[in-house]
Amino acid sequence: MILSSMTCLLVAFTSALPCQQGGAPASQGPMLIVAETLYTMAGPPLKNAFVLIEDGKITEIGAAAKMPPSIDVMRVKVATPGFIDAHSTVGLTGVLNVPHDQDQLEKSSPMQPELRALDAFHPRDPLVEWVRGLGVTTLHTGHGPGALVSGQTMVIKTHGRSVDQDVVRPLAMVAVTLADSGRPRGGKGPGTRAKSVAMLREKLLKAKAYAAKRKRSEDTAINLGLEIMAQVLAGDVPLLITAHRAHDLGSALRVAREFGIKVVLDGAAESYLMLPEIKKASVWVLPHPAMARTRGDLENGTMELAKLLFDAKVPFAMQSGYESYVPKTRVVLWEAGISVMHGLSSENALHAMTTSPAKMLGISDRVGALRVGMDGDVALFDGDPFEYTTHCLGSVIDGVKYMSKGDGR
Repeated sequence: MILSSMTCLLVAFTSALPCQQGGAPASQGPMLIVAETLYTMAGPPLKNAFVLIEDGKITEIGAAAKMPPSIDVMRVKVATPGFIDAHSTVGLTGVLNVPHDQDQLEKSSPMQPELRALDAFHPRDPLVEWVRGLGVTTLHTGHGPGALVSGQTMVIKTHGRSVDQDVVRPLAMVAVTLADSGRPRGGKGPGTRAKSVAMLREKLLKAKAYAAKRKRSEDTAINLGLEIMAQVLAGDVPLLITAHRAHDLGSALRVAREFGIKVVLDGAAESYLMLPEIKKASVWVLPHPAMARTRGDLENGTMELAKLLFDAKVPFAMQSGYESYVPKTRVVLWEAGISVMHGLSSENALHAMTTSPAKMLGISDRVGALRVGMDGDVALFDGDPFEYTTHCLGSVIDGVKYMSKGDGR
């Protein structure tokens, strides 16, 4: 039965893989996409409009009646900017769910900020191709929850070529867990909330002393972990703090205030209990996937969280997060769709997968909207992206077309 289930899963993945196998890019000649509805996210949706991509960049947008001649046209019902998954472990988490493709968590030590996502990302894992076939063109991915400081995250395109070719930002954030999953059992530290926060504070204090010593003397021996935490203290790198309970979220905000550092709250199942505090702190929230199992830390989670954050004017972006069960990732579009079912408007849900994560990640000059000069990243649909019967026809990344073989759902 287990073998049969895994076989069905792999068949489902294979049917959704785009035609561009192995990450080999097609010719990057001019590409003209005409959509009955074009969501640029830089203004109202355009009807019967085109987007022209040349040399990987958007060079023109306008009414289809005025589109340039002598260029092959790809016609679709709906086109949007390529989706940005605001937090994922895809590429470190692999589809097979076996030790050799599960690099999202190193368990030998509770604090390892020196671990680079860049060194563990597998661009040709089927999960990368699968999410690309569902409109995701950019991933914020890396080490996942499960250790106090599990490692770094990065931003990468989903071409599936190589890390060096596809990376956008090699260091985006440092992943921290102040949830139950970051507190191991069996007498290993940290075993309690107080110990978790104390260890994190101690690490930051050591990094502060290390940075001061390095400033005084260039001969100071380099400590990779403290070097990264010094960048956190300098405000160059945020902490991505996975926390769900209100008192854990409160601890995250206290640490941020004490050290004057940037934090992004990940999961935040009980954030609706402290919306004024979160808004005052001016931090981003990545609401837990709407369909995540509400148990343990998530027992008070709600499918309405994205709507509650929007109403409170708290900045947020959609994520797929980390899924411990096969197929090892959720789909950010589907999670956003559930949020739409529970009160978030379609327009705001689209912003939460495009302009919002681009702003949060500091890459809004390249991705997140369709504007002249930006990367040619487009998601293609045969209908409303939030309708269950709609198919994602494929994605365009930097002017390279990846069309889905299967139904793209």
